[in-house]
Amino acid sequence: MINNSNHQEIEREQAYVTSLYARLDRAKTRSAEQLDRAHLGPTTETDQAASERESFARLYSGRSSQLSTVERGLCFGRIDGIDRSHFYIGRIGLFDDEYEPLLIDWRAPVAQSFYRATAAAPLGVQRRRHIRLDGRRVVGVDDDLLDSTGLDDQARRSLTGEAALLASVSADRTGRMGEIVATIQAEQDQIVRSGLPGILVVQGGPGTGKTVVALHRAAYLLYSHREQLSRRGVLVVGPNSTFLRYIDQVLPSLGETDVVLSTVGDLYPGLSATADEAPAARRLKGDLLMAEVIARAVRLLRRDGVRQDLAPERLLSRLWAWPEFLEAVAPELDATERAALRRDPGAAWTPADVALLDEAAELVGDSEATVRERRRAKAAKASAEADHLEYTRGVVLSELASDRITLEPWEIEDFIGVMADRTRPRDEVTSTIAERAAADRTWQFGHVIVDEAQELSPMDWRMLMRRCPRRSMTLVGDLAQAGTETGVRSWAELLDGYAAGRWRTAELTVNYRTPSEIMAVAGDVLAAVDPELRPPTSVRSTGVRPLSRCVREADLVDAVAAAITAERERLGDGRLAVIVPRSRYRELAVSLGERVPGLAHGTGSEVLDAAAAVLDVDQVKGLEFDSVLIADPGTILRDSPRGRSDLYVAVTRATRRLGVITAGVLPTELQRLGSAAGEAGGDDAGGRG
Repeated sequence: MINNSNHQEIEREQAYVTSLYARLDRAKTRSAEQLDRAHLGPTTETDQAASERESFARLYSGRSSQLSTVERGLCFGRIDGIDRSHFYIGRIGLFDDEYEPLLIDWRAPVAQSFYRATAAAPLGVQRRRHIRLDGRRVVGVDDDLLDSTGLDDQARRSLTGEAALLASVSADRTGRMGEIVATIQAEQDQIVRSGLPGILVVQGGPGTGKTVVALHRAAYLLYSHREQLSRRGVLVVGPNSTFLRYIDQVLPSLGETDVVLSTVGDLYPGLSATADEAPAARRLKGDLLMAEVIARAVRLLRRDGVRQDLAPERLLSRLWAWPEFLEAVAPELDATERAALRRDPGAAWTPADVALLDEAAELVGDSEATVRERRRAKAAKASAEADHLEYTRGVVLSELASDRITLEPWEIEDFIGVMADRTRPRDEVTSTIAERAAADRTWQFGHVIVDEAQELSPMDWRMLMRRCPRRSMTLVGDLAQAGTETGVRSWAELLDGYAAGRWRTAELTVNYRTPSEIMAVAGDVLAAVDPELRPPTSVRSTGVRPLSRCVREADLVDAVAAAITAERERLGDGRLAVIVPRSRYRELAVSLGERVPGLAHGTGSEVLDAAAAVLDVDQVKGLEFDSVLIADPGTILRDSPRGRSDLYVAVTRATRRLGVITAGVLPTELQRLGSAAGEAGGDDAGGRG
């Protein structure tokens, strides 16, 4: 119940927030006016004037877009100092007409105390206030009293609220990751604000916020080192396209757009590699041996004189389709391994092929398509330069004639050159970093962030290191969740070869996502992965036990379908994930879809937006859901040599409830689970956790 003091504090904060939004509205109006005036041509625009107008339009619309993102909540915090000073913290900075700060950007150094102050180390902070907004309306205030020294009676009466962090983690999932600027915790803030140089490895278990910390770090670095990073941009590499759609609104909501989101399969310009392949082929392609195999193949083809026909795509296609060629350049592989790599000419590329294409391009040059695109872009730029110069010449001569000004010919040409340079649309304005980087295989980013970094193969890392020769990187992952045989087993083993003495580690130890009841089960699975590993500590408990149900194989689909229907009724607006084995994904997705209306599956955004969706272990990495139902965990364990790691991923995706339905005997790793009584659709069935 909200008391009178709470009402008064909300009214006080509402008055201030309203004044901030008034200033924001004025800033938006100015941007709109600038946009309306942003053209250089006459009333009837030529093509060149229209192009210039578009360039300026991009510039000002970008600013307008940045201002619009804060409509979801401009201000979220306030700090009251022991010295009676106070200031407000928000998603952007705002100043009054005398340039005095009205709102501090969350990334500014002075804002650190909002995230790091504790009762043991208050850092000069007496009270930290969390302000909760619904649009432009203040709906609640939560206070943390860090130092009661000098607190008078009036100040004590104004204290109010509950913990903002727990309110945030307990809310329904939306299907998209959100920013956490209002609830960043101390150990997270230290990582976000860590220095730019070198490679920072963030190791953390499930639910510790690795991904969201990495994305906020990107926003912080772009704020603190904008001059250094804005021209080269930041690359964020995620494990799959579903994950990228899940996170794609985080950085725009923080006002940052100079960021490229990509999977490994999309890092080769002009090619999107999404085809599937057998684990044996994926393992072989990820091995560093392939770098030498490709080098031998290039030397052999050049020795035989096909030099003019040596495009990376053609080279790799021949390698997989021509057994004799592969045997000649890869004598280390046996017949079974060579057979695993065999592929018909023209077959679709897989993500594991991309690093090999990149390796080949380093040796023989870019693909024919890339070369053609580069030549086309160069010719188009030269043509645009010529058109712009001619347009400027016409404008200058017309103006000189109308004003009856006489100049020497050389003076006119110099003046035309100066005006053309001043009004020329810049590449940085007419195209985005994402567009330029996507078309250039040799693009070097200012900073690279890799999520689920433990999944990348040695060949993937060779390719990625070329994208960032300065070795300014943030790698986030959890070695216990590695699901591929070629993935990272040791950060030191990986990084000492690329950046010896220039990498450091940080660890996230607190689990904000997963309730302690579910983490107890996850801890058993983790112990089976590696007895020396310890799960992160959960900050909350729901009092609801995760449960299991054992059924016959013939009854599995019906039992899972009934549990989905029952769980959707319990969840209300929450989201349910049904996690199934890789090897049974198509079978179970189709069968369950026939029984449960509206159940989503696939790789599109529908699996994020739907109330319930079927996903395999690869798809759910990095994602979270209100409730999770695991179907046939035994097959998840058997599908891969890293099956226990896959199961660990599956049981740690839920923020509220976990249920397991198994065909046959419950795996040993899940023996802690309670047994559900009654039918699968009953109140105690799988999914009640």
